[in-house]
Amino acid sequence: MIDLYTASTPNGWKASVTLEELELSYETTAIDMMKGVQKEEWFLEINPNGRIPAIVDRDEGDLAVFESGAIMVYLAEKAGRLLPTERGPRARVMSWLMFQMGGIGPMMGQANVFSRYFPEKIQPAIDRYQNESRRLFEVLDRQLGRTEWLADDYSIADIANFCWVRTYKWSGVPIDGLANMRRWLDAMTARPGVVAGCKVPVEIKQLTEDGEGAEEFAKNARTILQR
Repeated sequence: MIDLYTASTPNGWKASVTLEELELSYETTAIDMMKGVQKEEWFLEINPNGRIPAIVDRDEGDLAVFESGAIMVYLAEKAGRLLPTERGPRARVMSWLMFQMGGIGPMMGQANVFSRYFPEKIQPAIDRYQNESRRLFEVLDRQLGRTEWLADDYSIADIANFCWVRTYKWSGVPIDGLANMRRWLDAMTARPGVVAGCKVPVEIKQLTEDGEGAEEFAKNARTILQR
């Protein structure tokens, strides 16, 4: 049994979607980041960095794993799926996983900070991160014009990138003209495991849909930046 400690964020979804897609048994503990639960001593014993997600594998002597990418690799290796063992295919999956971790995630995250969470609007910073996110989307679109999935077969690379890209509206990044990426987004959202994992621990529609509650959500989320 896997214990999942998470919140409804792109990085949190990376873990929960992977668990769902691999059909691994898990129990969820929601971490209230607004209250700073991720900085409490008991949680720092699991993840010294005080961030979500984190897992504890009870079947492996209560082994704790933190950092979303590391969790995804660990779970895929545990289940023997979604991450090839052959050197070449594995390298392709790892390349696109690291692309998300080093590019898509940080750039969209900073776009969120400057366009949504900071009370003062610094337009050059907003432009910088939204434009760079769009450039990275174009990289994805080009790759997805060549292959159905990012690394040939469906893998944790698709899950990792999707969990961030699906929030493009929240980050203020347009996806017009990216037909290949749109096709991929539709294919991802048609997968039951993806749908289920993106509702863990609760569904947060403000991050993916236009509508009411966005300003209040952003206001509450600002408290996390100070923790």
